[in-house]
Amino acid sequence: MSETEQEQSWKNLPVGAKHHRAYVSPPESYDIGGAYQFALLVFLGLREWHYLLDVGCGSLRGGRFFISYLLPGRYHGIEPNTWLVRDAIKNEIGEDMVRLKKPVFSDDSNFTLSTFGRKFDFILAQSIFSHASKAQIRRCLSEAKKVMKPESIFAATFVEGDEDYEGDEWVYPGEVAYTFDTMRSLAEEQGFACVKLDWPHAYMQQWVAIVHPENLKNLPAMCDAARIKRLERELEYYRERLQSITTHPYVKLGLKVNSAINAIKRWCSGVLKLGALLLQVPLVEYLALTV
Repeated sequence: MSETEQEQSWKNLPVGAKHHRAYVSPPESYDIGGAYQFALLVFLGLREWHYLLDVGCGSLRGGRFFISYLLPGRYHGIEPNTWLVRDAIKNEIGEDMVRLKKPVFSDDSNFTLSTFGRKFDFILAQSIFSHASKAQIRRCLSEAKKVMKPESIFAATFVEGDEDYEGDEWVYPGEVAYTFDTMRSLAEEQGFACVKLDWPHAYMQQWVAIVHPENLKNLPAMCDAARIKRLERELEYYRERLQSITTHPYVKLGLKVNSAINAIKRWCSGVLKLGALLLQVPLVEYLALTV
């Protein structure tokens, strides 16, 4: 199998497949998903000397950018699936990068953010709350409170919906949704403020910043360019969804049937109008003769 064929083989895998790129996201968005994470945190103020905690770092989709950027020992990642980190080191960043940058990892599975015994300037939870129960989110935020400085920023994503997931289990590779009011309430339970961020996401999740209330004033304003880019991504996403729906064999058949029905309706309507016209002509002539 050629290199191109190998690349295409993993690009066609479903989310959750046993491949380090496919397991964590739609494979075709692996690169841009990580780039969005890195760009956002730099925009929010991340610099090379800061300490970053990547919750659910997976196969280092964003981690590969952060590890190379941050000074040695500054990147910390939590990932229960150790094979993802191992495969990412092998296939994405290499052992030399690990020796040079000294990232620190934990395989904790209970959101124990305090496992590293230190405070962090930034925390990232990309596509974690989109699979977590309320109890798990509460646990994560309560732990975040222990490791955040007054000026720290916790950037997270979730699937925004009209109703809340009420289950108790971690859901994967499926997703769960919450209203923004619920996410804000969960943050406020721990004394945090939670605000939406208009920033692009590879598969349409909502970014939020969770901070101590006194730090809200230090968040940079999301510029119009970022908002436009997000809307462009959403438009492209729904165009692709529409294209996939309209090209489905059953949908194509349904559209043809609908078109045929409309054609029959138009033909019947024409026949009825013609019939009505033919019925009216003799009556008009009769009335003319009898006047």
